[in-house]
Amino acid sequence: MLAGGAATAVVATSHASARTGDRPAADPAPVKVSFKVNGERHDLTLDTRTTLLDALREHLHLTGTKKGCDHGQCGACTVLVDGVRINSCLSLAVMHEGDDVTTIEGLGTPEKLHPLQAAFVKHDGYQCGYCTPGQICSAVGVLDEIKRGVPSHVQADIAVSPAFSNLELRERMSGNICRCGAYSNIAEAIAEVAGEKA
Repeated sequence: MLAGGAATAVVATSHASARTGDRPAADPAPVKVSFKVNGERHDLTLDTRTTLLDALREHLHLTGTKKGCDHGQCGACTVLVDGVRINSCLSLAVMHEGDDVTTIEGLGTPEKLHPLQAAFVKHDGYQCGYCTPGQICSAVGVLDEIKRGVPSHVQADIAVSPAFSNLELRERMSGNICRCGAYSNIAEAIAEVAGEKA
């Protein structure tokens, strides 16, 4: 009986709001944020709810970073922030005041590809290519993590520096694997740049 009464009260309240024309609270005031993207400083005025992904794509027109799931599950939006890979769809732009952001456009150029971009081309590490920018940015981060000795979930002993292995690589890249059939090619491309055999 109590649950039914509560539901009736909610419905009555929503109908009353509709009749009186109550408006939701005003949007938050925009704020200024400044960060470097691909070596160039950008000063933006953004709604505080703007994700880093939307700031890059919609405000700076850097569309290499892709919007896939928009829930941090597919990795298509992966960028490097101060050298560390993140899902830009899960991070608010205002959190990156003063940070140094690198997108796929900042890794290399068509004339001078980043070694991982060149390896992905050589090993055919893509199918449709939509997720490839995030995979490449993530791979750059992965190789740096291993070099710096950042442990992973598959290490038996986190006190020991990680060694490059197929298992290690696949664990670290697991957030960037899409639904295509290029997984082994991706692993070969990353292993080549790491100087290892996949």
